[in-house]
Amino acid sequence: MSEQNQEQKLHATNHYLYYPDEKDIPPYLAYGFRPIFLVLAPYMLISMILWGLVWSGFINLPFMDDVLTWHVYEMLYGLVTAGTLAFLATGLPELFPGIIPLVGKRLKYVVILWLAGRVSFWFIDITGVYLSAFLNLAMLGWIIWFAKDAVFDKLQRHASIGYTALVLFIIEVWFFAAQLGFATTPAIDILKVALGAIVVLVLLAMRRVNMEAINELMEDNEIDDVFISRPPKTNLAIFSVIVFTIVEFLYPGNSALGWLGFAAAAAILGITSEYILKDEFILNQAYVIYLACVYLLLSTGYALMAWDYLSADINGISHFRHFITSGGVGLSYLVVMLIISWVHTGRHLTSNIYTHVMVMLIILATCMRGLIPFFEEYSSELYIYSSIVWSIPFAIYIKLFFGFLIAPRADGIKG
Repeated sequence: MSEQNQEQKLHATNHYLYYPDEKDIPPYLAYGFRPIFLVLAPYMLISMILWGLVWSGFINLPFMDDVLTWHVYEMLYGLVTAGTLAFLATGLPELFPGIIPLVGKRLKYVVILWLAGRVSFWFIDITGVYLSAFLNLAMLGWIIWFAKDAVFDKLQRHASIGYTALVLFIIEVWFFAAQLGFATTPAIDILKVALGAIVVLVLLAMRRVNMEAINELMEDNEIDDVFISRPPKTNLAIFSVIVFTIVEFLYPGNSALGWLGFAAAAAILGITSEYILKDEFILNQAYVIYLACVYLLLSTGYALMAWDYLSADINGISHFRHFITSGGVGLSYLVVMLIISWVHTGRHLTSNIYTHVMVMLIILATCMRGLIPFFEEYSSELYIYSSIVWSIPFAIYIKLFFGFLIAPRADGIKG
């Protein structure tokens, strides 16, 4: 092995110095993201098709006679817990040397807890709200406990992610309290607040993903520059989203939400200016485009809602909100899954026709779902077709990456 390769390998193993000494860990439990992605991709595929069949009228699911509220809950909390766990279980041991990576039996039990929460959700008419509340709150509570080292970090470098997860936990308690009759706030209004918190979490996570992925990409392509995602633009976007969320909750329908929505849209879109480097051009790199599309979809969602709030003739806010949920948030899950599945299985970050198609299909599905107000005569068809199109990228992901997830790292390193 050459000296350069030895140095690269030593650098790559820095965050594995505290890897547990558990024996006979199968590859699919060798690091946090592996089993999560193995269950999350099929779950996203199957659940989205099921919801498409529900909204297009092909099947009927009772969900305590409140299908809309529980659909929104699961698409927000059911997915964000898995996504957050994968992000933190992969990133925290790198960011904070000394954190013991989540592997083996501990990892298996956490994934089982998440799956139990999903089962309790789909059978909530049989098992009841209390069991679902216990399992799902326990899942998010465990994630917060796992992230405590980031919160208690003296430099507070990544504490914002932990604080946001705590806010999401409090909102989830509020939601279940409303569903059980202990709070009078409409549950769907609580979930709109939760969406604002999730967008904040995505923006915080994306800043860190940008730093890792783009610098990895530039190093692989021998681009002599460094990408730095500085906080001010992200912080402005977060502030704008928080203000919009609070005003929407306290003063729903107020025309001021139009201008606040445009402000949030502009602030989020402004983050993409970071991709314009002083000395090098990187906007022709596939993963830069993928990451930029996350911000573009989030921005489009807030802009369309703002337009709706200022117009009396549209009435499509719930549809436009899908540019944020299934669009920006959904694409962020996919892009992060792609990046982690390449880099953290010991491979170079790679784009190809399959990754291009996956991203384009998420965008197409989002447009089909979010623009239903302009094509209401085709709403049933758009519900089912958009859910199928949105699901295809995760079927492609299963085909491309499951082999990586169940095999040891390509570079021979643990994890």
